[in-house]
Amino acid sequence: MHPSIPRPSSLTVLFILAAGVLAVSFGSIFVRLATEAAAVHSVGFSLVVSALRLTLASLVLIPAWGALRRAKLGAGAWRYAILAGVFLAVHFATWITSISYTSIAASVTLVNTNPIWVALISWVWLKQPPARLTILGITVAFIGGLIIALGGGSNPGPNPALGNFLAVAGAVAVSFYFLLGREAQQRGFPIGLYAAVAYSAAALVLLPLPFLFGTPYLGYPTQAYAWILLMALIPQLIGHTSFNWAVRWVAPVLVTLAILFEPVGASLLAYFVFGELPGLQVLLGAGVLLVGVVAAVLGSRETPA
Repeated sequence: MHPSIPRPSSLTVLFILAAGVLAVSFGSIFVRLATEAAAVHSVGFSLVVSALRLTLASLVLIPAWGALRRAKLGAGAWRYAILAGVFLAVHFATWITSISYTSIAASVTLVNTNPIWVALISWVWLKQPPARLTILGITVAFIGGLIIALGGGSNPGPNPALGNFLAVAGAVAVSFYFLLGREAQQRGFPIGLYAAVAYSAAALVLLPLPFLFGTPYLGYPTQAYAWILLMALIPQLIGHTSFNWAVRWVAPVLVTLAILFEPVGASLLAYFVFGELPGLQVLLGAGVLLVGVVAAVLGSRETPA
């Protein structure tokens, strides 16, 4: 038998969560740096970035496949894990593309509205009606989203409306990813093996897509590939793994609340790296939206209305 793993201290959990937030905050920065290094702003190159990010992460996780021999998987486990990977592919394809069209502050804030969409999807799919506080939070978040959509800034992007729409689409897709992933893990997938399956499925979905847009994988500057590699190692493996680890020791709602600091970290990094200063309206909308998301998350702990 394996010895029981000692429970980490609260300080350790806090440190890991902070490291995870910092790691994922670099995600949008690395996307913008890779795009600028390649000097290509297109859907095709966004798909190249998405595919390589997940392919590299999948290669790092190859040792996790060894757990397959010991795993006792229930009915439907593979189906849910693979479907989760498909939605993860949609998430990265839409969100990474959004960064080429709107500001980092708007993109990262909108893509982190997933608790709202999880509540709505659970209502329709799992027949779990949201609590009153969640409904209020959804309403407030919607108002915040409208304020962001009408905002500007020093670098609002070439097509903010399209970028904002893609960021929201990415939030909806990642919400399905979370729900399907939970189902896969409840059916026996250990977290490491699940991540390996989901990332690999996402990579397989994304790898052929750039060719549909006539976009090659080769021929870009070395710096572009370096930023993509950092994207796979830091936001994907360190950031996401930190949250997956933390959720074992603390309530998922606390992990979700911690992730809401990503827009703050990404916006600060965008200012220092690119001099990108969100407009007052974007900042106001982001604040309103995040308040709504927090209310929705806290409402998920209550008895449904």
